[in-house]
Amino acid sequence: MAKPGTSPVEKHVRSVFPDGVISRVQVLEYGDDPAVEPGDVGVRVFFPRPDLPEGEEADEEIVGSFEKANREHIKKLNDGLPRFIAWLEFEPDSAGGADRPRRHVLKLARGGRAPRPLDEAPEEFTPVMTRLGPADLAAVDMLITAGIAGSRAEVLRWAVGRIRENPAYAQLQDRVREISELKARF
Repeated sequence: MAKPGTSPVEKHVRSVFPDGVISRVQVLEYGDDPAVEPGDVGVRVFFPRPDLPEGEEADEEIVGSFEKANREHIKKLNDGLPRFIAWLEFEPDSAGGADRPRRHVLKLARGGRAPRPLDEAPEEFTPVMTRLGPADLAAVDMLITAGIAGSRAEVLRWAVGRIRENPAYAQLQDRVREISELKARF
């Protein structure tokens, strides 16, 4: 991660907003944060937290107010960043910049790496979110690094496809049908 204030991305972020609106910026590369996929860069933008109590409702209100007050700045920022920035997050800063549980953030997904034709998801695909432990995440990221897939989502589609191709999957489908028929008899 770049030193504070030295990254061209951070300089650009700060140049888009009026003084005092942004308290700090984190430019995150793969390995800095589990949310960053191999080959991508994420940007976390922190803004000063108003004097409201900590908690779900306050955080939601703070993020909503920030978005409303800075909508044009956010759009200008998003339009001017390089394509390799995969996502931007805006969240209220904590006292002294300490890490705290992340409740509500404004997240903007961006282009990231140029999508490969196979990475295009037809409309009939259903988005699925999952959480992976460190070992599984490392395995997924290794498959991306090896060129098996271009993103974490693509790795999971690839893995499910391999399961469907396994002859044991057809047997499992037969057993599930049998169980469904037995349940229907009750």
